[in-house]
Amino acid sequence: MRTAIDPQLRLGCVPIDQVELNTHCRDEIIPILRSLQLIYADEKLRNTILGLVAADVNAGSRADRGRTGMNYWEILVLASVRQGCNLDYDKLQDLAENHRNLRLIMGIEGWDNNESFDWRCIQDNVTKIRPATIEQINWALVAAGHELAPDAAQSVRGDMFVCESNIHYPTDSRLIDDGINKVLQLCATLSALLGVTGWRQHKSLANKIGKVTRKITSTAKRKGPGYKDRLAQLYSELLGRSESTLERGWQLYDEALARLAEPGIADEVLSLTNDLVYYLSVTEHACSQGRRRVLEGESVPNAQKLFSIYEPDTELIKRGKIPDPLQFGHRVLLFEDAAGFICHYAIVPLRIEEREIICDHIEQLQQRFGGRIERLSLDKGFHSPANQKQLAELVTHPCLPPTGKRPAAN
Repeated sequence: MRTAIDPQLRLGCVPIDQVELNTHCRDEIIPILRSLQLIYADEKLRNTILGLVAADVNAGSRADRGRTGMNYWEILVLASVRQGCNLDYDKLQDLAENHRNLRLIMGIEGWDNNESFDWRCIQDNVTKIRPATIEQINWALVAAGHELAPDAAQSVRGDMFVCESNIHYPTDSRLIDDGINKVLQLCATLSALLGVTGWRQHKSLANKIGKVTRKITSTAKRKGPGYKDRLAQLYSELLGRSESTLERGWQLYDEALARLAEPGIADEVLSLTNDLVYYLSVTEHACSQGRRRVLEGESVPNAQKLFSIYEPDTELIKRGKIPDPLQFGHRVLLFEDAAGFICHYAIVPLRIEEREIICDHIEQLQQRFGGRIERLSLDKGFHSPANQKQLAELVTHPCLPPTGKRPAAN
């Protein structure tokens, strides 16, 4: 059973909008808690946002049945703190149990303050909120902010940022090792469900491939005379073992496909089969990439490289800025208004330049604001003659410096 928020205050619990926060503290959680207080105080905005959260949380269930779960306000507070402070679920659990002001904002602190949380419970609830819902919540907050600062929408600036992926440095050997480990795990589980033999020693196979991977890492790090020949020999061994394992994995996949029509085959088998074909494919790509680069001496273009088995959309971004001239992740396009609200954002697709999509996003933003944007500021990465002309038609005063060196002053 779910509720939006507990209307009954506990004994000794301060009303949420009256919780005193130390605004002189520079910790990042303070402005987040303050913004949540403002949302709580605005009943219309609060009901709108909690309605969006409820739609996701109860997407596959009924709100008036079952045990009492976390209410929508608690989910919103924990989701906001996790995103704003970039916390993992263990840290979020500790704050939810021990941070007094956070518990007061959640409405659970008071005389009987023994309520605890499990990180799995927090994760299960917070992850129900979809990215599309987060975007709708952001629009609702921006609209509420523009009621307080009506002129904020007249000036907008856009910029590109990199959201880094949580991956290790993508060497070919590590990618192959990651892929083979996942393939072996899936094959062992799938073979047990299907009653197929031959995968009992999957841990031993993973250890052998891991041993070769560590030798490659050590050789590449130490270098020394003739290290390229030694590296090629180790890669030949790694690729031989890996391709043999992949061949067996494809055989198991074919057998699983042939048996999917049999009665009694669980949905778990179908899910494992779908996962297996993905990891077999990306591991084959990693093997091909390693063979081309190390054994054949080919310079593989970045557009054809795989940088993560688990996050295949990761791209290498060369920004040339200290301290991270190279970054692995996703490019994110952000727009900020004069009041500091992030009024629009989008993930830039792979191998698409920002100058190719900027006009479309400005047009969307102008439509959302009812044509109120008068001044737009962008950096030279968005410049092109066509963009200069089109943006002048969309915005009264666009600022889009051209690429190249700054002209000398007269």
